[in-house]
Amino acid sequence: MSETSLTGAAETAPGAATAGGGLRRPSYWPFVVPAMIVVLAIIVFPWVFTVWMSVNEWKIGSPTTYVGLANYLRLPTDPRFVESVVTTLIYTALSVILPLILGTFAAVLFNTRFPMRGFLRGLFILPMMATPVAIALVWTMMFHPQLGVLNYLLSLVGLPAQLWVFHPSTVIPSLVLVETWQWTPLVMLIVLGGLAALPTDPYESAFIDGATQWQAFRYITLPLVTPFLFIAAMIRMIDAVKSFDIIFAITQGGPGTASETINLYLYSVAFVYYDVGYASAIAVVFFAIIVGLSAVMLYLRGRMHWNETGGES
Repeated sequence: MSETSLTGAAETAPGAATAGGGLRRPSYWPFVVPAMIVVLAIIVFPWVFTVWMSVNEWKIGSPTTYVGLANYLRLPTDPRFVESVVTTLIYTALSVILPLILGTFAAVLFNTRFPMRGFLRGLFILPMMATPVAIALVWTMMFHPQLGVLNYLLSLVGLPAQLWVFHPSTVIPSLVLVETWQWTPLVMLIVLGGLAALPTDPYESAFIDGATQWQAFRYITLPLVTPFLFIAAMIRMIDAVKSFDIIFAITQGGPGTASETINLYLYSVAFVYYDVGYASAIAVVFFAIIVGLSAVMLYLRGRMHWNETGGES
């Protein structure tokens, strides 16, 4: 390359030295600044403002009063908040474990070849495409103690009718049933993608050695798709812990406060009691809980990777 072309390239490079010895303004700033403005306006500012509100006592229509950590210190002594945390953790655990088990079973089933497999796959993933409010309305009618189809089906097999979402002891399992029905197809798709990428050599060797289908699944399939299960579990965990629409549309946190999760309690404090400062403290703690659960999942994923490879992840 000639000296003239090298000189020209140096002159046009971002941050190139000018004749006076200074640096010219980088040319990429017109592209970076708009993105930074959007991030600051949409992500950073709302969280900074939320943290600021959480250290103030602020009810709609009243002036703000700085109270420091009083809103946070109030949380452990608030029985309704403590109950909502427990309810959220139970609801999240069940909403993760059941779709993982059923989704893995469905993925193994749909990974085999049988007639109309493509059609049944498409039919199976329909629940996760429906809107949450429509799902809530349909299941609310199905849960009706007198007119619902679920109690009718129970009567056909001789089982007693249930109150479903209308009783405190059955409302969380009933809501988990809806969550499982809607999101098991997502787990199935994730695990099915993992199954499609598995090598066939280990299975051929195992079957030659006399392994059964269960042994092949237990010792070959399950360990190989575990990373995909962790991905599905993390997606389901984040989605279930902040679930709001279906619960609110079906029970609105009832009966009483039996199905009131942190999200629903936060909504009540902010938009029913108009205590924005306390609601902001709940939002900050809620975000910390989500980050903590995600960190635990990432830690477990790292430990699993370490065990698989025999080295540090």
